[in-house]
Amino acid sequence: MRINTLLILLVAILLTIVFTQNTDKVNFVFLWTSFNISKLILMIGVGVFAFISGVIVGRPKRIKKVIGDTFDNNFEKRNHGTLSDHDKDYIN
Repeated sequence: MRINTLLILLVAILLTIVFTQNTDKVNFVFLWTSFNISKLILMIGVGVFAFISGVIVGRPKRIKKVIGDTFDNNFEKRNHGTLSDHDKDYIN
């Protein structure tokens, strides 16, 4: 087995133990309401919310490409006829 598989299996086992030990009811207050809920459901809900929030916040931002700000390696190949000798020397 690979180390990643073992780590995932270990985390899954530990989470299962934690979840099964916390099945009693707790008083949960949200804004102006109060209700009894199982710790298991509350912990799973918080975990799912945290995971979704992390995915949304952690995703890479879209990069806007601005013409002229990036160096194009194929510029000389595409525009070979339009460059002067002085420009070719400068680029190289």
